[in-house]
Amino acid sequence: MERLINLNSKKSLTNEQRQAIYQRLLQESSNGKLRKGSISDIANSYAVCTKTISRIWGRGKLHVNEESMVDVSLKKSKSVGRKKKQINLGEVKGLPFHRRSNICSIANSIGVSKSTLHRRVQEGALRTHTNAVKPDLTEANKMARLEFCFSKINRSLSNNDSTFDDMFNVVHIDEKWFYLTKSSRRYYLVPGEDEPLRTCKSKKFITKFMFLAAVARPRFDASGNEIFSGKIGIFPFTTLEPAKRSSKNRVAGTLETKPILSVTKEVTRTWLIEKVLPAIRAKWPQGHTGPIFIQQDNAKPHININDSRFLEEASRDGFDIRLCFQPPNSPDLNVLDLGFFRAIQSLQEQESLGTIDELISAVQVSFERMGSRELNNVFLTLQMCMKEILKVRGGNNYQTPHIGKGKLERQGNLPLQIDIDENLINEVGSYLGL
Repeated sequence: MERLINLNSKKSLTNEQRQAIYQRLLQESSNGKLRKGSISDIANSYAVCTKTISRIWGRGKLHVNEESMVDVSLKKSKSVGRKKKQINLGEVKGLPFHRRSNICSIANSIGVSKSTLHRRVQEGALRTHTNAVKPDLTEANKMARLEFCFSKINRSLSNNDSTFDDMFNVVHIDEKWFYLTKSSRRYYLVPGEDEPLRTCKSKKFITKFMFLAAVARPRFDASGNEIFSGKIGIFPFTTLEPAKRSSKNRVAGTLETKPILSVTKEVTRTWLIEKVLPAIRAKWPQGHTGPIFIQQDNAKPHININDSRFLEEASRDGFDIRLCFQPPNSPDLNVLDLGFFRAIQSLQEQESLGTIDELISAVQVSFERMGSRELNNVFLTLQMCMKEILKVRGGNNYQTPHIGKGKLERQGNLPLQIDIDENLINEVGSYLGL
């Protein structure tokens, strides 16, 4: 039985193992003869067939008899088995992008099997790419983006180590819809496990809420301890309304949370004055001097930077808080759109939600769970994106750059600001006519 197990194992030996086996066989031999049971013992210890050990011993004795150097390495050629079927990468590259959206389409177009193409993807001959639609930019948009990024550069007196602004005085705000559930979700099940059943009245009208989020760049002391988390707050656009009639869940008159589905300028002004400004005054680190800018996009519900009611409230308690706009069609210039919203949503979707209040609680808890260091990394990514925007002269035809922030942080080399080459600054300055 033991021999049958060894025969079926089909374990291959490396050349180093074969050489070690031969040396052990020499130790077990006397006058060219092996001790009884040596081959079986060695075969069991390496989990191989006894014939394999016998062949190694036979080849070793043959070399000794020929007085040549003993070589018991495997004699198989380096390329064995069925030959790999090659694909013409030039033929794949010649296909239009809309024919390269899945393996089946590519395989049919170039005349190979799906399994062959799938193996080439696993080997890295072809790479997968998820393509997101980006805003269509006009020339005016590109110039506005270019001027905005150029204005964030701190020019060095020596003209050798210019960097982007540290952005400690900017609060980024934006709105986002969060849904009670998604129409399609992926789960990983064990064999035989029942598939989950999820139901709703209509997939077109899944319960959703809009939230207004506000974040600033975190601050740390010289030892790396957090001074300011940067998380100002996330505020749902909701209102409390009494129930008009009784149901099995509540009696008439019970206050219920209802979404504000139409966010107007008046609603935005109210949320800024009653929620965002008090949160900034309560959480902003002490000792800050100079104005604090609230950066918003160009959505129609956003109020003007000279709104009288906002300016009156923004100057209270010794604060100087101002509004400013980011360039049009530029979600990549807001840290919330750049990555922080996705991180919050990823955490929120890990919760099982059944009611409106559970959704609001899950979003707010996810917002608080996000670490300040992750938020700081998004600010560094924003500066890297600004650098790329300068390179492409205001466009958005660039890949989001990565500098290995996690590794740099572990090494203690994470920069506070991203450096920018002086030649690039001069080129962009000339392009802008500055």
